Amino acid sequence: MKEAIDKADVLIEALPYIKKFHKSVFVVKYGGSALQQDAVRRAVIEDVAFLRYAGVRPILIHGGGPHVNQRLKDIDHPVKFENGLRVTDAVTLDIVKDEMAALNGTLVKEVNEHGELARGFTHVNPLLHAVKKRIGPDLGFVGEAEGFDTEALLHALENSVPVIAPLGVGEDGAVYNINADDVAYFLASRLQAEKLVLLTKELGVLRDPADESSLISHIRVGEAEQLIADKIVTRGMVPKIRAAVQSLHDGVGKVHIVDAKIPHAILLEIFTDTGIGTEIVH
Repeated sequence: MKEAIDKADVLIEALPYIKKFHKSVFVVKYGGSALQQDAVRRAVIEDVAFLRYAGVRPILIHGGGPHVNQRLKDIDHPVKFENGLRVTDAVTLDIVKDEMAALNGTLVKEVNEHGELARGFTHVNPLLHAVKKRIGPDLGFVGEAEGFDTEALLHALENSVPVIAPLGVGEDGAVYNINADDVAYFLASRLQAEKLVLLTKELGVLRDPADESSLISHIRVGEAEQLIADKIVTRGMVPKIRAAVQSLHDGVGKVHIVDAKIPHAILLEIFTDTGIGTEIVH
């Protein structure tokens, strides 16, 4: 009986959040090695399906870097990065397109196991308008989003969960590889999303990287640069935090950084009073 009551308490705790976020847009970015772990992926998919059935309008943006890296190694083709971005020549672009299409299809299929919920967007039925990346060294077919098919995305949001691969098409018809984090920030800002959720391999921002109990659960915009200056936020978390701050300035409600490996991390972060990761707020 106690176990059943505890379950009811969890649902009651979630109720005000479900009411508050009804019809709100959530952008969820999911990628990296967590995409390759079946149990993790199933839990993420279940969370996304739950959000949709709870009245939220989630958008799932996926990466796929480890899959691409393995394919390139299999054919003995160089794997190169500059400033965290993949150098994308013609051979690499073909593999990126193949892998993103396959991953997109897998995610759509797995979401649809919970009902006919998902609609996929890849380079075959492109959503993102892109241009070749303007700043920095020439990275080949690396682009940045400059727009999207508004009608297609809004229609998809009304009827499904858009599952978006980070590929864009230019006016010249060329396909460009876009950083998945950048796509998430771009769409969340343009849509004035209530939440942007970044699923990572880390708990969030830790004051001491060796101590998981030092998790910083709440960061205000004005505190972000000081955390970077104090070397509390380091390495790959720096661009995430700075882009999160910019997206808040651009109209996003909150940004959440959570560990994808925690079962049902999205629901625990969004629908409980304490959360489990780091939220960045105004």
